[in-house]
Amino acid sequence: MNWSRKSLDELEAFYWETIAPAMDRDGMDPTRDVPTYAWLTERGWSGIAYALREKHDLTPREFFVEVVGLGGDEPDEGYDWGIDDDRTVEAFESYLDMLESRRGLADSTLPTRRTHLARFARIYRDRHGSADLLSRLDDRDAEPDEIDRCLAVLDEFDAELATDGTKLKYLQTVRSFYEYLVDFRRARYNPVENAAKQFRWEQGQPDNRTMTADQVSDVYAVADDLEDRLLVLGLAGWGLRPNELASLRASQLVLSGDDPHIEFEERKNGPGTVALLYGVDAVAARIDALAEDDDWSGALFPSSRAASGHIARETVNRRFKRLADEADVTVDGDVPTAKLCRRFWYTAYQAAVDEMLAQLEGVAADQGSKSADVVMSNYLSEERRRSFRRQAMRETLAEVFEPDGESATVETQMPR
Repeated sequence: MNWSRKSLDELEAFYWETIAPAMDRDGMDPTRDVPTYAWLTERGWSGIAYALREKHDLTPREFFVEVVGLGGDEPDEGYDWGIDDDRTVEAFESYLDMLESRRGLADSTLPTRRTHLARFARIYRDRHGSADLLSRLDDRDAEPDEIDRCLAVLDEFDAELATDGTKLKYLQTVRSFYEYLVDFRRARYNPVENAAKQFRWEQGQPDNRTMTADQVSDVYAVADDLEDRLLVLGLAGWGLRPNELASLRASQLVLSGDDPHIEFEERKNGPGTVALLYGVDAVAARIDALAEDDDWSGALFPSSRAASGHIARETVNRRFKRLADEADVTVDGDVPTAKLCRRFWYTAYQAAVDEMLAQLEGVAADQGSKSADVVMSNYLSEERRRSFRRQAMRETLAEVFEPDGESATVETQMPR
């Protein structure tokens, strides 16, 4: 199994579909118990630890607790839905109780459904100001607006989730929940009944589309001002999500020293940092230009019309598609969206790491080691491994954004 190419969504799905049933057979509670590394290794799943550490900067325990949701202290403490609408929470729990008692779903299936519903409700709250999913379901006149509200949440799923299969699973859970409400006369309509028709999600067809280095370079080349260049750099050079880039503020950036990075107090998987392996001078120039305005709020992509003070995720997507269209770049016949840049970043990072490991094969042979992976894991410190990986990625990004060997922006030599 190629663990390093799996997204967090795919690793979480692997847990519930494969690891959780095995834990249940061994007498563990897959909804609470955190599997040990030794137990995972005995069953041939030790590679998940390497993938989490190297690709997602997580320990196995952090993954199982923070992403999967295991390890609660009290069995009866209840699930933290992360929303404050009691009626919606009660409806969720009633639906899950019905699945457990009448349909006899496996214990490992229920937490997955719960995760899907919680994520839907939290995004709904963030987009619309409230997690109240019920009050408008009794009013047929409100149906068109509520459909639009739910489709806006599914747009977030489309942008954030890794594959079509994962997106469809989330949608199936949400649609089933609303069907339950209709069946039991708690709603007059299902706002996501026909939602699948609005998206090109195909079951069993992994959405592995991404952009090539040449395509990213072509899009970057048509960006004729610093703001557009920074937009492409943020998406493809830093691997940020469109919403993270849209709301980025100067206060999050640490540009001095040997470890320039972006700090996030809140992110999809919790607080964290993103290394700035390329583009430090470009973002510094952007800050200097914006700082000339005495009324500048600190947003790198400010908007005077938005209450937030910065542009929206949709604006990032629209601007990127405009640049891609100008560059005449298509992926599978379509103008690429901003999310394909994040996939490019991961693909490029993995390729850079693979190239680095290939260079260590000679060292492994001289030492009598089985592979370069052994040299990396056992003979190099974590700091040294990180330095190798980042240097490899810097060189990859330089080839993308400086294809002719000369800086196309205000870039200078990055810290080594």
